[in-house]
Amino acid sequence: MTSLADTDDRVVSLARGMRDLVRAEAAESERARTLTPAIVDEMWACGLMSAFNPVAAGGVEPSFAQMIETWIEMAWQDGSFGWIGIANLPSSFAAATYLPDDGFAEVFTAHGNRVTLGGQFFPNGQGTVVEGGYVVSGSWNFGSGTGHSEYIAAGFFPMDNGEMRWISEGFPEMRVAVVPRDQISLDDGWFVQGLKGTGSYDYNAREVFVPDGRTFELFVREPYRGSSPATRMGLMPVTAAGHASWALGVSKSMLDDVQELAATKFRMSDMAALASRPTFQKGLAHHRAAWRAARLLVLDAFTTAEAAVAEGHDLTPALRADMRVAAVFATDTARACAEWAHLVAGTSSIREGSRLERAFRDIYTGTQHAFISEKVAIDVAQIWLGIIEDQPGL
Repeated sequence: MTSLADTDDRVVSLARGMRDLVRAEAAESERARTLTPAIVDEMWACGLMSAFNPVAAGGVEPSFAQMIETWIEMAWQDGSFGWIGIANLPSSFAAATYLPDDGFAEVFTAHGNRVTLGGQFFPNGQGTVVEGGYVVSGSWNFGSGTGHSEYIAAGFFPMDNGEMRWISEGFPEMRVAVVPRDQISLDDGWFVQGLKGTGSYDYNAREVFVPDGRTFELFVREPYRGSSPATRMGLMPVTAAGHASWALGVSKSMLDDVQELAATKFRMSDMAALASRPTFQKGLAHHRAAWRAARLLVLDAFTTAEAAVAEGHDLTPALRADMRVAAVFATDTARACAEWAHLVAGTSSIREGSRLERAFRDIYTGTQHAFISEKVAIDVAQIWLGIIEDQPGL
């Protein structure tokens, strides 16, 4: 089992170095409803924006432990900043890893690898098969990170003579198009409760030609470039690790903040500080222990699968199920920790603009995501029970 002390923190330190800037810019990001240029520019300047990429695309190919701790750090600083970490970084990782050589040259090499990619990978579009590529149309929601992305990801179903293409019985082919920003229509409808600073705009495409080289299969695990085990595991595990880490990071910020607050927090008609109340002490111990257990489960599930792939073994349904259910469990645990912190902080947690208030809004927005929904837990249980052999979406 991996602990933070066992990880090389070279990537984590890139994120940690942004603490002061992210704190100073958090309110402005919320007002603008997308990350401020100052934060985006610093992500590029320090190397964080491309850090998860294959080496050929300017990255360092971090391990899962490094990715997880980096995401926890980013989300601890600010929920929107952390969400950008699990949106832009995996998106660029996937495109840089799985695009064919001609598409990689067009998207990455031609721009000196300074490419930010955001958007929605779920196939809410259709791509008519034509010579040399696809004509893609569709509408996508919650395109996180599109506020500052040069390219937009758009998941679609290939349509050949009006029919879907099937990979196996009951499972159609799904692909991702990587589209220049100027060929996408962005709908500025990001008026939401939490994660306000993520620029998660809705968008659409109308009969946009996308060459074969700027598309890849959604569930591909055969990299064109990169040598880390993650590149042979596909986008789903990386995305799952991101969601788990994000929830852990936001909830940790609330636990840390309420622990610091407790020494000086007096509830009305209570003569003792919050820190001296046995019920608070018990609650703090319980929720910190629960948080640590969830984090260790996530590290164990993802590093175990990573080690198996590194040794040349298949990424089995059981390994994929373990990773996905760990992400769901961590999210549920993190939400419970956040709820407790919000309640014990009392009126200190409702002041608009405070870290506690913002983190509470963020956790209850981010944990609505379908990727860590109860359906995932049900799919996992059905694999364990032998009801189904596999669920390719895990």
